Amino acid sequence: MTVRDYLGPQVVGVRRLTVHVSTKLNRAHLITGQRSLILPCLGRTERDVQVSGEQFVSVEDTTGVVHMSRGVLEPASPELRSETAIVASIAHTTLGERSRVDWLGLANDYDRIRQHIEHVVPGFAQYNRRVRQPGGFYLPNAPREGQFRTPSGRARFTVHSIPEHDLSGGKLLLTTIRSHDQFNTTIYGENDRYRGISNGRRVIFLSLGDMEQRGLEENQWVDIISHFRTEQRRAERFKVVPFPIPRGCAAAYFPETNVLVPVNSVADGSNQPTSKSLTITVELSAEARGETKVEFA
Repeated sequence: MTVRDYLGPQVVGVRRLTVHVSTKLNRAHLITGQRSLILPCLGRTERDVQVSGEQFVSVEDTTGVVHMSRGVLEPASPELRSETAIVASIAHTTLGERSRVDWLGLANDYDRIRQHIEHVVPGFAQYNRRVRQPGGFYLPNAPREGQFRTPSGRARFTVHSIPEHDLSGGKLLLTTIRSHDQFNTTIYGENDRYRGISNGRRVIFLSLGDMEQRGLEENQWVDIISHFRTEQRRAERFKVVPFPIPRGCAAAYFPETNVLVPVNSVADGSNQPTSKSLTITVELSAEARGETKVEFA
């Protein structure tokens, strides 16, 4: 079946198709595209056996260490394929003889992929040998090693002025956050042991002072409205949760609050969406509906 067969000729060339390589059904499969393809893959905890034998992938942790990640469980189904095998097969099928890359060979032996990485990415010399060492290996880190690529060879500090935010008129500065039971935008549960939340995610964390100033009470339902230039965006029905957060600040989970992020609001330099710095106001919801009660410590 071709994309044209799947979507119909009237939508080919229009951004109506999304393709997901995933291990778990989630809400992201239902939005963005008119049609959605879900390609189930092996989880990182499952054994990945290819033509050359059992495989492993490598990951970088928050300390800059690259190490092996190898599954030990039997796959949920013999039909499941690895992320690597799926992507390589798509490349082989779509590019065919136009590509000089042996895509299927890369999928058969992940060591070959690491060899290519070694050739082009600084710090990955002898990749396959070093990643098999207990604990893996550190990536290059000039400050840790006392090396600074500056004319003087020393660290150079810069001073930036503290940004000013107009929070008049009852405005707050909202940051979007993840819960404990969440990896990126994949939500595995409705609980957040970090903040004492259970049975729900549509909450907004506010300081007691900001709640009192706005006449809000714990567990009240509010709508969140973001303000950017002349644009206003609304996310409805979030439960107020008192939290030890600085006055003038608020926090809520994403992707539930992604709707508040204006497309044209991006950070200077990085051009990233301003999900961590949204100017908002809150107002009581028009009606309180019967969502499951949110409990918090």
